[in-house]
Amino acid sequence: MSDQLVLPSTRATAATLPRRGFLTVASALQPLLSWSGGFGAAVLVAAVLVAVLAPLLAPYDPMATHYNAAGEVLRLAPPSADHPLGTTNYGVDVLSQLIYGSRIVLVVGLTCALLIGLIGTNIGLLAGYYGGRIDTVLMRLTDLAFGIPFLPFAVVLVTLLRPSLWNTIIAISLLMWRTSARVIRVQVLSLRERGFVKAAWLAGASDLRILYIHIFPNVLPMVLLYVAFDIAYAVLAEASISFLGFGDPNQISWGQMLYLAYVTGSIRQAWWWTVPPGLCISLFVIAVFLVGRRYERLAGLRQH
Repeated sequence: MSDQLVLPSTRATAATLPRRGFLTVASALQPLLSWSGGFGAAVLVAAVLVAVLAPLLAPYDPMATHYNAAGEVLRLAPPSADHPLGTTNYGVDVLSQLIYGSRIVLVVGLTCALLIGLIGTNIGLLAGYYGGRIDTVLMRLTDLAFGIPFLPFAVVLVTLLRPSLWNTIIAISLLMWRTSARVIRVQVLSLRERGFVKAAWLAGASDLRILYIHIFPNVLPMVLLYVAFDIAYAVLAEASISFLGFGDPNQISWGQMLYLAYVTGSIRQAWWWTVPPGLCISLFVIAVFLVGRRYERLAGLRQH
């Protein structure tokens, strides 16, 4: 008789448990009301708009070579009315390349963040929930990932696979999940001992249901926080790989622009070729960190 009374109540408890992991629209937008969050969000929105509207905003084809009146290649021309940011050593318009380079930033940042979040979240969930041998194996794998230096690994992998945008994305994603996996595992170790998880288990919920319906919503704020930071890390990583000369030669990225300026010996004399992509990389990464820090505070408050 007592068992018949306990089981329905635990089912009711599991069914009616509030999902603290989900954010309301008002709480999700609250961090953007501060000056730092608002500034970061404005920069990110501007970057997205520039990337989407690149064909309309770019004055020229980013790969087209320009010539002067005498028919000579317009090499390293300083900023002018025709070329607001001047030209490169190859006679290409810098502003057009800068605008189209924002597309690579978004593709690399968002794709890498998605893959890193997917890998890190699932490893953290499985290790924290099951414990034992599964936890040991997954955490030793994480330790191994921490022991591999990222940049040499990425360079070697991209070289072996052939330099391309997607191989760069794969190289970045294969190692950068390690931090988020450890943090999420620690949270799951605590959450699995909570009453709502035990109630779901007593109600007959499967492990997958407990993991992804009951536990995952409670770690979602932390997952989204690390996804935001991973966008910045991925953009910096792609710029580093491209600057070393291992980026996709068929794509225009901000790191590739800096690499070409360096190898042609123009990095000091043609400031209009090097300063804009460097500033854009810095501004984009700073904007992501400003927004991420604001949401980090929100996620921290929601844990208490």
